[in-house]
Amino acid sequence: MSLTCVLADDHPPVLQFLSRYLSNNGITITASTRDGEEALRKIQLTHPSVAVLDARMPRLSGLDVVRALVETSSPTRVILYTGYGDDALLSEALDAGVAGVIDKEAPLDDLLRAIRIVAGGGTYLDPAAAASLIAQRRRLKHRELTQREREVLRLLADGNSNDQIGAALSISPQTVRTHVQKAMEKLGASTRVQAVATALRESLIS
Repeated sequence: MSLTCVLADDHPPVLQFLSRYLSNNGITITASTRDGEEALRKIQLTHPSVAVLDARMPRLSGLDVVRALVETSSPTRVILYTGYGDDALLSEALDAGVAGVIDKEAPLDDLLRAIRIVAGGGTYLDPAAAASLIAQRRRLKHRELTQREREVLRLLADGNSNDQIGAALSISPQTVRTHVQKAMEKLGASTRVQAVATALRESLIS
């Protein structure tokens, strides 16, 4: 059975090159387009096995298209084709429901393999993207505060001194300072105020 694909990228030379390469390797291109809104229409019209979508396009982004397809239970599986080393984008893409992520700098053979894997029901994550995701998760894990560190920061946010925090938690002021220092290191904060602000912004304390 022939694999079918919709291509969407806002750079015409990229579209032409990919279309020619994939067609020469047994992939039937049902449509190619330069914007996300048109890509969504083409996918809904032709129901390809796979859609290869640029992350950032006019009118609708690749992620917007993915979300729309998920909402309509479309059978088309999506590979996000991105040239942006953006950890937040990667996590957002996986949460949105993409079946694959591949960097535009990757060899074309990798894209071909990704299409075949995704069309067969699998998931493909570009090695560079995978390494980035692992590093991101390690950073997030490093930022996890202990229960005591959260308690200390919460009391700091309320304007308490080290002595007052120590009395409230039945620990010494020196231990309070140690918890604050560790929390600052985890949050990449240079001051106590910055640590509290970061913890509040990231909902680590409330």
